[in-house]
Amino acid sequence: MRRAASSSLNRLLSNLTKAIPISQNAPRTLHPQPPPPPLITLPQFPKPSSSRTLTTLTTTAVTDSQRNPQVISQSHDAFESATQTEDILSAFKQMESTLSEDDDRLGLACLKVGQYLDSIASPDHDRTLSFASRALSILDRPGRDEDITVAMALHLMGSVAYNAKRFHDGLGYLNRANRILTKLEQSGDDDDDDAEFDPRAVAHAVQLQLANTKTAMGRREEALVNLRRCLELKELILDPGSGELGDAYRDLAEAYAAVLNFKVALPLCLKALETHETDLGPDSVEVAHDRRLLGVIYLGLEEHQKALEQNVLSQRALKELGMTSDLVDAEIDAANIHIALGKHEEAIDTLRGVVDRTDVDGMTRATVYIVMAKALAHQEKTSELKRCLDNACRILDKEEESARPGKIAEAYTEVAPLYESMNKFKTAMSLWKRAAAIYEKCPEEQHAEGNVVARIGWLLLLTGKVEEAVTYLESAAERLAECFGPKHFVVGYIYNNLGAAYLELDRPQSAVQMFELAKDILDVSLGPNHVDSIQACQSLANAYNAMESYDLSLEFQQQVVDAWKGHGESAEDELREAQRLLKEIKRKVQGSSSLLDVVP
Repeated sequence: MRRAASSSLNRLLSNLTKAIPISQNAPRTLHPQPPPPPLITLPQFPKPSSSRTLTTLTTTAVTDSQRNPQVISQSHDAFESATQTEDILSAFKQMESTLSEDDDRLGLACLKVGQYLDSIASPDHDRTLSFASRALSILDRPGRDEDITVAMALHLMGSVAYNAKRFHDGLGYLNRANRILTKLEQSGDDDDDDAEFDPRAVAHAVQLQLANTKTAMGRREEALVNLRRCLELKELILDPGSGELGDAYRDLAEAYAAVLNFKVALPLCLKALETHETDLGPDSVEVAHDRRLLGVIYLGLEEHQKALEQNVLSQRALKELGMTSDLVDAEIDAANIHIALGKHEEAIDTLRGVVDRTDVDGMTRATVYIVMAKALAHQEKTSELKRCLDNACRILDKEEESARPGKIAEAYTEVAPLYESMNKFKTAMSLWKRAAAIYEKCPEEQHAEGNVVARIGWLLLLTGKVEEAVTYLESAAERLAECFGPKHFVVGYIYNNLGAAYLELDRPQSAVQMFELAKDILDVSLGPNHVDSIQACQSLANAYNAMESYDLSLEFQQQVVDAWKGHGESAEDELREAQRLLKEIKRKVQGSSSLLDVVP
């Protein structure tokens, strides 16, 4: 689990320099896949005794042999004591022979076997599904709209569907399970201390699976609602200072960081750090991982020095703990932070110290080459940059058929922009399309595919292939609006690119619609004085100018001038150009007024 978390942090940090630009000064964006939150084990089924059995749940009569308490007890004991897969299945078969098909005890046994197979990630999805569907058919009878065992069976069906990548089917089961648990909560039945199963634990499992399923479908903003509910439930279930609760804070922080909501992620990560320090001590593994994530968040907030401070503390702890692999990842993190600080030589020196500790043809070696290439790109050392990229691509080509297609595709998306920086657009386009082809085969990577499609559209626009660009950009806008929500700033960037494409195709009205959408989104997401928001406003002024709607063009051009004034000396050139355009538009307004005066 910790290794998965480490991998996700690598994605977060390395992707902070990626872009879906609306100009040559590309804004930064991010498209990592967040790690699935930690699994929670559903309650174990109780062992029946002479004083307490589940016979009260049985609704259909059974034979005399089946009623024999000794036979039932022996078969149940064998079932409960089995720990290996074959033993569990054998014991189930024996127990099955003592119960009728509509006996709830059989339904619960099917549920338990299905949960076990699901928990060990059995490759035989059909067998797991057969136990899950059988459990649901036995337990889900009329009048059981508020039965927690039905919710548990639905949760299992949702989990099996998720593992089989049938996300829409899984969502249906999970939503129904959630409705049952909501009714239980509203009726107050979940407060019963004598309940067989803790409804809060079941609710947590359902919310967690909902979050995973929605994330896999690309609906990340919706998944955050479920992850927030997971945290609320854990706060009710766990002691305030428990390490597991600290894990929950960090998981949610990482999920918010994955959608670039660093402001919300920061307090959650600080809470995780505080909880883990209190529970496990300042030099624990969990604290080291908290500090790594905190460094990523500070980098996203452009508080680079704080990011570096957290990285140094994390490295120190990982070194003392002897976690060499995680230490290498943290050192690569440090190189990325140095690049953000403009300390390119320090980044390169750090990476040179790392490269010999990685496998020659391993993905970590490829990552080192890619990050080093980013530093060399800033130094405009073209020959060394190309050598690093060629070495990275050599490794990626060997790994493309590996079991980690998403990671390979992600690496291609880091390499492609660096080829763009050398004006090698054909090579870059080839890599973008290879990444898109890989992501297309991974239904859980819809958000990543959307970002890649957007970048292809931008590159086509940049190289003059405007009509083809529009197709890609329209597709990307639709996908990413579904993934991140229609008001996410990444969607705003794509609308701005679409507007530019429509303007090139002499479709100014369509361009205006796109620029207005982009401006509204970016003003809210980034603030009206952000460079990219100003650019969107400038694009809108240009589009109205092209339509000869000079009054509207003047209004937005004045907003551009006022916004650049707020940037002071750092934007003198931009302000000068904006003022020049403002004067031109004013002359056009005056000219159009003069023409109106002479019209009889």
